[in-house]
Amino acid sequence: MAEDSDDAEKTEDPSQKRLDEALRHGDVAKSQEVNVWFVTAASALVLLSFSASAAGDLRSMLRNLLANSYQVPFDSAALAGLLQQLGTRAMAAVAIPVLLLALAAVCGNMVQHRLVWSADALMPKFNRISPMAGVKRLFSKQALANFVKGILKLAIVGSVFGALMWPERRRFEGMVTLDPEVLLPLIRTLALKLFGAVVAILAIIAAADYLFQYRLWFERQKMSLREVKDEFKQNDGDPKIKAKIRQLRASRARKRMMAAVPKATVVITNPTHFAVALQYERGMNAPVCVAKGVDLIALKIREVAGAHDVAVVENPPLARTLYAAVEIDEEVPAEHYKAVAEIIGYVMRLNGSLRG
Repeated sequence: MAEDSDDAEKTEDPSQKRLDEALRHGDVAKSQEVNVWFVTAASALVLLSFSASAAGDLRSMLRNLLANSYQVPFDSAALAGLLQQLGTRAMAAVAIPVLLLALAAVCGNMVQHRLVWSADALMPKFNRISPMAGVKRLFSKQALANFVKGILKLAIVGSVFGALMWPERRRFEGMVTLDPEVLLPLIRTLALKLFGAVVAILAIIAAADYLFQYRLWFERQKMSLREVKDEFKQNDGDPKIKAKIRQLRASRARKRMMAAVPKATVVITNPTHFAVALQYERGMNAPVCVAKGVDLIALKIREVAGAHDVAVVENPPLARTLYAAVEIDEEVPAEHYKAVAEIIGYVMRLNGSLRG
């Protein structure tokens, strides 16, 4: 039951690995309102910067077509060529505005997350056609947020449209009598006025919606305690196995150390807590520590030394100092040469007299 509770309650912040996996599968924080804002802002820019030139090019093309309409060929080949020429000129007139709008749509995604190439979103999933899954999505927090957001957008944008256009209602009545040369600039001015207000409103809506979408995405990526533990095991290995490996390594190291004790020249003890076994032979630069330990290991070192007739000398201060200062298979530090040399010299003289 506790494990089921851990899986159900996703209370832990997602790890970097979890976030990277979500990105690799195309699951990113994304707000459609940001895309809408970029496209709307780009539309306002296009209207402000390119509408006059594009309209001029199209007007010139259509004027020439109407002025020379009597010369338009009616055979299929010539008519097809004329239509192709007109289409090419029309596309050239609106190419830059269309390119800017496409670029704005791409930028709307890139400001929210880096480019993601994932085929997971294209793969068929049975839960997408499941009635129960569809009902859950219909009444989910995301669906409710989209419904409220749509109502608010409609109300706010509609109110702004009404507030801006109401003072112009008298002008609308006279537009039907205006010449197109005068009507088009007037419509452009009103459109820019509306676009400016809408872009400002959508900027606030897009920022709020992105924060909301990011929060939903982050909550969706959260992990349960069991998932955190499983990921830790995958990354760093099972702690029980690692502890067992450390235990085996320590056991092997102790066995190698105990095997080196019979080769020692002297064992310096504390006399019950510390034991340091040193080996020295003529020609060596300095004595080498071949074994050391505390408590039970120290007792075992003394037992092995006694079984192999290795001299055991009690010197508590030197035993504690050497245990802290030198590692196994390392030479004794120079500052301890004098104290160690006296003990080794004593042991060598004692061994020499015994052999004599």
